[in-house]
Amino acid sequence: MSPDAFLIPLKAFDRAKERLRANPAIDVPALAARLAAAVVHSCAPVPVVIVTESTDVADFAEEIGAQVWLSDARDLNEALQRAYTALAERFAHVCIVPGDLRHPDGLGAFKPTDGVTIVTDHHGTGTNLLALPSGLDFHFHFGSDSAQLHRLEAERLGLVVHVTTQGPWTLDIDQPEDLEISPDGI
Repeated sequence: MSPDAFLIPLKAFDRAKERLRANPAIDVPALAARLAAAVVHSCAPVPVVIVTESTDVADFAEEIGAQVWLSDARDLNEALQRAYTALAERFAHVCIVPGDLRHPDGLGAFKPTDGVTIVTDHHGTGTNLLALPSGLDFHFHFGSDSAQLHRLEAERLGLVVHVTTQGPWTLDIDQPEDLEISPDGI
């Protein structure tokens, strides 16, 4: 079983990655766009839907072959909730990944297990991949301790949960030091 679609939430590149902006040597908008493009391309051949509030990001998404869910939601979780609910008619299984994975290679070949699959960030607390069937009354909790909150949400629904804490998809770019971490965590 493969995901029927990847959902990738992206905020406007000129507002993305606030913690990286402390380093003036980093062109944050260019880095955010480069990371997002790599994630989108790594999802092939599975369709990608970019969830964004930005028309500039929507244009970027269409240019690189992704579909767009333009959102007016208050926050990330509400935007994903709306897209997940609306897209259930089109896709039986979705996989949500951030657009800032450092090593996204192989996403398109990902085979989720039954139930819910969570790949944490390299700290073991965030969610870098969340695969789940569509049409559930699943509430998203991206943010602080999201891996634990997503696990609890899946258990609330009586779903089997698989959690992965190792591998290249655990590496996302949030802090300047994240640019220094290798795929094996060294």
